[in-house]
Amino acid sequence: MYWSLRILKWFQIVLVVTFVPLAAYAAPDMMSVDNIKIGMHGIAKTVVLGTKIEDFDVEVLGIMKNQGPAGDLILVRVSGDVIDRTDGIVQGMSGSPVYIDGKLVGAIAYGWPLKDHKITMVTPIGDMLKLWNIPGASAGSSESQPLSTAPNQGDAQAVPEAASLMVSGLSEHAMDMLANQLKPYQLVPYAIGEAPAGIEFPPLEPGSSVGVQLVRGDVSMEAIGTVTYMEGNKILAFGHPFLKRGKAEYFMTNAYIFTTVNGLDTGFKLGTTGNLVGVINQDRGSGIAGEVASYPAIIPMSIHVQDKNLENTREANVQLVRDEQLVPALAATTVFSVMEKAMDRVGPGTAKVSFAISARNMPGEVLKRENLFYSAGNVGEAAVGEFLEAMSILMGNKYNQVDIMDVKVNVSVSDEQRTASIVEARASETTVRPGDKVSVTVQLKPFRGEKITRVVNFTVPKDQPAGPMTLEVRGGGMIPLAQLLKAANPEALTQLLKYQHKDKTFAEVISGFSNRERNNDIIVEKMDMQLLDTLPQDTKKAPVKEGGLEPEQDLAVNTPQSKAAVGSKAKDKKSEKAFISTDFIVDNDTQLIINVVKDSKE
Repeated sequence: MYWSLRILKWFQIVLVVTFVPLAAYAAPDMMSVDNIKIGMHGIAKTVVLGTKIEDFDVEVLGIMKNQGPAGDLILVRVSGDVIDRTDGIVQGMSGSPVYIDGKLVGAIAYGWPLKDHKITMVTPIGDMLKLWNIPGASAGSSESQPLSTAPNQGDAQAVPEAASLMVSGLSEHAMDMLANQLKPYQLVPYAIGEAPAGIEFPPLEPGSSVGVQLVRGDVSMEAIGTVTYMEGNKILAFGHPFLKRGKAEYFMTNAYIFTTVNGLDTGFKLGTTGNLVGVINQDRGSGIAGEVASYPAIIPMSIHVQDKNLENTREANVQLVRDEQLVPALAATTVFSVMEKAMDRVGPGTAKVSFAISARNMPGEVLKRENLFYSAGNVGEAAVGEFLEAMSILMGNKYNQVDIMDVKVNVSVSDEQRTASIVEARASETTVRPGDKVSVTVQLKPFRGEKITRVVNFTVPKDQPAGPMTLEVRGGGMIPLAQLLKAANPEALTQLLKYQHKDKTFAEVISGFSNRERNNDIIVEKMDMQLLDTLPQDTKKAPVKEGGLEPEQDLAVNTPQSKAAVGSKAKDKKSEKAFISTDFIVDNDTQLIINVVKDSKE
């Protein structure tokens, strides 16, 4: 698959549309596969430098029956000055129109990695024209489809190669994060600069470079291919899928090509985004289709990061396409990048993160969350985890489609270790009655700081039976120690900690996420001694050892969601708890026992 994806910096969130007129050209006649013979010669058109369309030679080698996603493929050999300069077909040439005797045959589309790059396959134009007969996309209606786009050739199949992603606007470590997030899509990012100043883009026409853009703004990402055919405002390109979403809503842009880069696997075009000119609304086996002067819906996101040590503030604004699978990763990676640029470093620290996600068809219409995170390794990675989870919950929920209208993220970060350990917890009363209020004084020892005390007021459940009652005093990011000690193997522990939405309404899922404990909370709750009774007996024999969970501090700072599963169990049993918030991530727990007595008349 010959295309490239890149990220480019823009400086405003407003959807800027530049009207680009269509080139005036005579629509060519078309030649069907049945009329194509071995030995026929023709030309193909593409851009390998700037915006200039150039020709290269094509010779038909055969017809590959039923080997393409939509039907036959045409096997060809390419040659000429352009091919000599690029050392064969490269990523970004996908969609290059092929003409024989002046008639349009189809689009350059496939090749074999690590093989002769001058042998390629062409998707017939007849199969691509069918894209225009499919009903157009509506907002947020992307179909989730398999990403396999290769012709069926067994072990020798011509496969879509991992795409070269031209990236600017992301920090170095954000690039690494993006690469990991996009591995399932065979998208590989490479950093690149912006287009030369003063570039004027000519009207789109067959052979022009065209971009399929996923993100616009201070971070931008697009796949670059070639226009195959145009009719009025309608356009066909690529000759193969981009992500094979079916109905889609991607930004369509023109593009500028810096140069081509040769490689052992395959070469690729180094390109940059141009002006927004339309929408790509079909992404299927035989190619992509779109319309000029029609535009997709967007998800606007604004990010504000303040580094307290450098007294540095960094802001970014981007627009994301409405793709349910990609948006969470792209959004989280962008936030991580802005943090890294504001800090001008990678390493330990504490971050206070708040975000608000406004959406239609979501209970409450606004999802808000604030939390405190610490990491001894990379505070940026720890800080974006909960935001990534929130976006994934909304975009991937099983209840109904959610249309995100606005995303705002605010981060305050420093290199301090703002953690604190519980030294002692004391109850104001050692003997209580059901319904009584108990003041629990918690002594904390901040990292490299003086001891401080906080008081949490806990109410004894009215149905609490007489006898000893154990109270768990812990940080909001902690799983109660007594529960961890009951689990002896990773499998049982995984089941205990798994964050599930089973048997919950959408409103309950959103509320549970928004209101769950925070890492900087001190929690006082009645220990549910029957919580693990449902686990197999052989999981209750020993403490967690190697292969189980990481140390307690890692639980507190890296798995804030883990307590949700425990909390759901406690909620089912109507357990009572109380909390207060602090300025520190509370990284351990303790227990205390009080005696519950009944009135004599009872």
